[in-house]
Amino acid sequence: MALNRRSFLGRSAVVGAGVAVTGAGSVSAAGAVVPAGAAVKGSSKRYSFTVMGTTDLHGHVFNWDYFTDREFDDKAHNDVGLAKISTLVNRVRAERGRGNTLLIDAGDTIQGTQLSYYYAKVDPITAESGPVHPVAQAMNAIGYDAAALGNHEFNYGIPLLRKFEEQCAFPLLGANALDAKTLRPAFPPYSVHRLRTPCGRDVRVAVLGLTNPGIAIWDKAHVAGKMVFPGLEEQAAYWVPRLRSMGADVVVVSAHSGSSGTSSYGDQLPYVENAAALVAEQVPGIDAILVGHAHTEIAEYRVVNKATGKEVVLSEPLKWGQRLTLFDFDLVWSRGRWGVERVSARVLNSSTVEEDPAIVSLLADEHEKVVAYVNQVIGSSPVEMSTARAPWQDEPIIDLISHVQAETVRAALAGTAWAGLPVLSQASCFSRSAAIPAGEITIRDAAGLYPFENTLEARVLTGAQLKDYLEYSAKYYARVAPGEPVDPARLTNAEGTPDYNYDAVYGLTYEIDIAQPVGSRIVNLSFEGVPVDPAREFVLAVNNYRASGGGAFPHVAGAKQVWANSDEIRNTIIQWVRAKGVLDPAEFASVGWRLTRAGVPVF
Repeated sequence: MALNRRSFLGRSAVVGAGVAVTGAGSVSAAGAVVPAGAAVKGSSKRYSFTVMGTTDLHGHVFNWDYFTDREFDDKAHNDVGLAKISTLVNRVRAERGRGNTLLIDAGDTIQGTQLSYYYAKVDPITAESGPVHPVAQAMNAIGYDAAALGNHEFNYGIPLLRKFEEQCAFPLLGANALDAKTLRPAFPPYSVHRLRTPCGRDVRVAVLGLTNPGIAIWDKAHVAGKMVFPGLEEQAAYWVPRLRSMGADVVVVSAHSGSSGTSSYGDQLPYVENAAALVAEQVPGIDAILVGHAHTEIAEYRVVNKATGKEVVLSEPLKWGQRLTLFDFDLVWSRGRWGVERVSARVLNSSTVEEDPAIVSLLADEHEKVVAYVNQVIGSSPVEMSTARAPWQDEPIIDLISHVQAETVRAALAGTAWAGLPVLSQASCFSRSAAIPAGEITIRDAAGLYPFENTLEARVLTGAQLKDYLEYSAKYYARVAPGEPVDPARLTNAEGTPDYNYDAVYGLTYEIDIAQPVGSRIVNLSFEGVPVDPAREFVLAVNNYRASGGGAFPHVAGAKQVWANSDEIRNTIIQWVRAKGVLDPAEFASVGWRLTRAGVPVF
């Protein structure tokens, strides 16, 4: 349904049912000790407080990697999880006084780990007398005041999201998540929090929640005809003046949207995906923006509002609870109201603290259930398969991903008008350390092949478009002249291309001549031993990130979608392995592509 701005503004004039108003903090009035952050200096009344923020938690409660069955670790030795965040939050509250702080989140909370999958699909919170989601339990115990909706909140469907909302002791905000029929907010657009001061009127802090317009594409199966997601700038421009007119002294935006001004979905939507900086620049009246979605760390980023010349402070803490943002506000009482004198932002590192034992104790049983679940044996393999050489060789373990995807799409299209088209599949090497062991295969082994939260789609491309697609993918390799030594350590990731943006296409055979310039590398492109007809149509099984424009691959984002699934690909792989029992590479592995120079194989 196309969103008409005028009709929305008209229909949303009365939104009482969609507004969450909450209180926060308490300092007794007469005779109270001035709390940390509040002071009376001569005739000047001042008050300071802190808004803490997280984003993109993606189901991380503990500093644990369910795919490796051990404590989380990465190259930078970051720690993750709400149990770590809780310790940081407790320290800030102890320093500044609980009543002088707020804690908010910028979305993507309930999807991303096997812990979150378990309570969505294995022991779902939506079941009659079902459990309380561990993320809700943790966030409630920590004392969150509000959270914006992220796009991944919709991955498991609206009923599960509504149940999660019901279990949260704080509002889930989404000013631009609208009911498709009424064009009124389907979730509370904002929350208002009162901070009591000993030196004047309470400070009223409004938190406006904005989510990502890409939900309309990425979770079309769940939201089509039910919700629409207009642009962040437009909705902020509608709501911020209203919050000010209602008496908000401070306006903080919690936006599940990056700050780069870019979109991964091309021209499929008229709304910018990563619009947080645009909101700061275009909408007067905002003091700070908690940024999410982009999975990057920005301690402090200042954007000048075009209308007022005022700086708006942005901050994005690193994903999965690795960082906690602190917005520090200094206010002054002037002309009968509080005004913001200064705002600054910084981040705290979760690696510097231990997990809060209260959160560990609270959710120990849930954690142990998931650990037992991921260690279930689901099959076996006669040989070990590894991704160690997959970035430069066609390896059986990547073929496994593509084979499962192609088989899934082929079965889904049976009996449709598209059933006669050949089904191909794209896959990337997401982790160079993933492996299927010889012998027993567990859920975590299979899930470790696909560490991202992608879902599966089917798009129709022509032979010519597939050739362009592969040429674009091949920019991943450095150019190496015939006769020059080939060092695998220097061969890949040319132009800064990450491993996950190099696609191999399963079902075709082709060579990549790395002696040639980018755009002229794909040689001998064939299907079933016959050169690919540029006009012939194929169905490509493709993940939703790539299909929505992620990586900027040509043609695929605009290609016709003939099928889509909301289940994560990694869980499709788990189910496939369980059904198969024994993984014999002879059934799915083939050498479909190889690196060459002037027709001579490199490896």
